Amino acid sequence: MKKLLSIVLLAIMLVVVAVQPPALAADLGNGKKIFQGNCNACHLGGRNTIMAQKTLKTDALNKYLKGFKDDPVAAVTYQVTNGKSAMPAFGKKLKPKELEDVVAYVIDQADKWK
Repeated sequence: MKKLLSIVLLAIMLVVVAVQPPALAADLGNGKKIFQGNCNACHLGGRNTIMAQKTLKTDALNKYLKGFKDDPVAAVTYQVTNGKSAMPAFGKKLKPKELEDVVAYVIDQADKWK
């Protein structure tokens, strides 16, 4: 009986582990750290010290960032990777996972920044 119970418990554990949902792709905490280390100089609190109207708030991203309304992740990823005007390109500086995390953080904060 103990052997059968052990087998059943092992089977249940295997099923639970096998059907676990995947972890969230982006790590917002890591994105925040990357943002603080690379973006805060110009974008502290979602502002823009170079071009004041082009903040990181949702309304400004919709207005000024090409494609943001249709695909925010692609639009912010493109901007961070390639830069534009005074904004440097971070495509070679950030690893793919770091880029994914900071993009997720910016999008997550866009409605929260005041």
